[in-house]
Amino acid sequence: MEVNEFSMKLNNLLIDTYDVLQQVEEWKVKKNTHLNLTISELHLLEVIGKYGDEGASISDIANDLSFTLPTITVAINKLVKKGYVTKRKSEEDKRMVYVTLTKMGKKVDNVHRYIHLKITREIAKDLEPDEQDALLRGLMKINSFFRQYLNN
Repeated sequence: MEVNEFSMKLNNLLIDTYDVLQQVEEWKVKKNTHLNLTISELHLLEVIGKYGDEGASISDIANDLSFTLPTITVAINKLVKKGYVTKRKSEEDKRMVYVTLTKMGKKVDNVHRYIHLKITREIAKDLEPDEQDALLRGLMKINSFFRQYLNN
C-alpha cells in the first residue's frame, strides 16, 4: 500500500473511530438519564477518581485535561451541586482546594470504568493474541505521537 493511500485510510479510520466512541459514550449517558451528567462531566469524574481519597487539586485536573483553571472551577462547582464531588481546603495552604468523589461520584466512576473494560474485552475476544499485541503496539505508537505533537 502506498504511503498516501495508507495515510488516507488511517486518517479516515481514526476520525471514524473517534466519532463512534463519542457516539457510544453519548448513548450510554443518554440511556442513564437519572445521572444528570454530560460526557465532559463523566470524564472529569474519571480524572478526579484517579487521585483517590487524597483528592486532586484544581491545577492537577486542569493539567490532566488541558483546560484552564476557571473552566475546571466552573465544572467542579456544577458537580458539587449535583452531589458527585466535594471540595476541601488544604490544611497547609488554605489557597489550595482538593476535589474528591462522593460515594455517588465513585459509583458513577466505577460504572463508567466497567463499561470501558467491557468494551475492550469485547474487542479483544475477536482478536488472536498476535493481533492483540500488534493492536497495542500500534495504539501505543499513535498515543506517543499525539503526546509528542502536543508538547511541541
